[in-house]
Amino acid sequence: MEPLDLEAVYQYVNENIVDFHERRLESMKKLQLKRLLTKNPYLFRAKNVETANEIISGLLEAFLASSEEELFGDFLEGLAVFVAGMTSGGHKSTAPGVDLEFFNRSIHYIVSVKSGPSWGNSAQHNELEQNLKTAVMRVRQSRSGINIQSVLGICYGKTRTAHMKRGYLKVVGQNFWYLVSENRDLYTDIIKPIGYRAKEHNELYALGKGRLTNRLTKNFIDGFCDQSGAIDWLKLIQFTSGNYDLDRFLPE
Repeated sequence: MEPLDLEAVYQYVNENIVDFHERRLESMKKLQLKRLLTKNPYLFRAKNVETANEIISGLLEAFLASSEEELFGDFLEGLAVFVAGMTSGGHKSTAPGVDLEFFNRSIHYIVSVKSGPSWGNSAQHNELEQNLKTAVMRVRQSRSGINIQSVLGICYGKTRTAHMKRGYLKVVGQNFWYLVSENRDLYTDIIKPIGYRAKEHNELYALGKGRLTNRLTKNFIDGFCDQSGAIDWLKLIQFTSGNYDLDRFLPE
């Protein structure tokens, strides 16, 4: 591998972390109440939730946390591709479900990058396994005789490296960043630039989140509260779950 230029890594992170924050704000601006009201309304009733603000705040926290994890995952994936490109000529893969390919120590690595260890359900894990196997077959057909290693690369966590029964190598945390850079300290080196202008960005985010909470709360009150201000649970349940058409599928 070529030596890692940490200054170039810092510059990449500084520039691209701004994009992450901008996409966070943009995802909030587009959010509408209809999209937010997809969580279990019966649960809110069982927990004796009585205010519109409590419902909206709970739904919004869950939605934004999921959205942020996805957006930050995109950022970390891009960083891994950038680092591998610098050290080993790695590149963004065109294979479905594969994020990165690079060549090092006579091995062609085919990598799917995940931001954290808690990702996906059983079907998604099955899909990943098939995508990696298909990518390996494609490379073998074009470059016979080379060593190929499929990898599930996870950007943070302490799980030990292991060959999985599904056929790929699982590499996590410090080990993953070493795999793409051969720098044992990279996993800590990137912490400082990731915090670039974080206070400024999060102040803007908090302002936008407050405005969004107010807007969605008003929309909820207008649509799902009665004249006294109480939540109209019947109307809310009908909105989120009313879809009767089973009569068309039942015998006469």
